[in-house]
Amino acid sequence: MITIKRLDLDDARTLIKGAADKAREIGVPMCIAVVDESGNLIAFERMDGGKTSSVVVAQDKAFTAAAARKATHEYNAANVPGNLAFGIHTEVGGRLSTVGGGLPVIVDDEVVGGIGLSSGTPQQDMDCAQCGVDYFLSNYK
Repeated sequence: MITIKRLDLDDARTLIKGAADKAREIGVPMCIAVVDESGNLIAFERMDGGKTSSVVVAQDKAFTAAAARKATHEYNAANVPGNLAFGIHTEVGGRLSTVGGGLPVIVDDEVVGGIGLSSGTPQQDMDCAQCGVDYFLSNYK
């Protein structure tokens, strides 16, 4: 039997708050998804003005970051023609995202969930996701 650390709803809300605060600061309304360590959705927020096309994208980024235990931009760097990982985005029914904006949430060297953002540029999505993680970790007990 194993014991699993997992984000709870309050943790997810904290991650969303940190990410949304940064999104408001830069003036880009985002779609923000938080998942558990298996990639299952815990909480989602589409800020007023967040792109409707970004709803699924944010969830797929969070899924990838948690379930694969890797930031989506790391897959982006590997998913180029000629690399052995090329085409990884077609796996898991197309749910693996290689677009920046998905980060695993790591506590005590263990992935406990993931956060995914979409609606800005990949760099804006990455920056807001990082702010969500940083805010969560600064408030983690």
